Amino acid sequence: MKNNKITPQYIAVTAMFTAIAFVSVVAAKVIPNVAGFLSYEPKDAIIVIAGFLFGPVSSVLISVLVSFIEMITISSTGPYGFLMNVIASCSFALPAAIVYTKKRTKQGAIIGLTLGVICMVISMLLWNYIITPLYMKVDRSMVVGMLIPVFLPFNLIKGGINAGITLLLYKPLVTALRAAKLVKPSKSEEGKGRFSLGFFLISLAILITFVLAFLAMIGVF
Repeated sequence: MKNNKITPQYIAVTAMFTAIAFVSVVAAKVIPNVAGFLSYEPKDAIIVIAGFLFGPVSSVLISVLVSFIEMITISSTGPYGFLMNVIASCSFALPAAIVYTKKRTKQGAIIGLTLGVICMVISMLLWNYIITPLYMKVDRSMVVGMLIPVFLPFNLIKGGINAGITLLLYKPLVTALRAAKLVKPSKSEEGKGRFSLGFFLISLAILITFVLAFLAMIGVF
């Protein structure tokens, strides 16, 4: 999958993933923000699934497209928001896609997603330190005070939720795309379509754990 040529099918699927990711951003607007400006968006799960299918470059492409569409339509954060969205999505999706393209197994997916969460958390600590004072027009010392108690747990929980969604949705979504003849199975994945109850339960447990953590963070309980 990682060496896909630019075919009509590839363009169609890329456009479809971009549209789904953007719709997920719009739908997530109903979710309360953390600290007044940090918003959860499930788009990274869609972006990383595209990366699993077509390789890291597709993740970057869709990250940029979705962030740009968001900037010119529903976002109020302008170029700052565009930059942070691209960095956040790429820092999560790129490591996951790179690992998975080299090890196309459930273990590879889990390792890649774990690495993606770690990379995103670290990069968001760094880039919020750099960018947030400019965007919010506050002293950097105020942002420093938010890095560990706010930005770190928020991005860790966000990454965990999106990792859980990815693990749950990847196989059924890919199966549907193959049935529609929009993607072809890679040689390493042929014959691996059996449902695994254990893997499903692990994925569901990851998702539920981080969703509950997010609900606690926004004060639902």
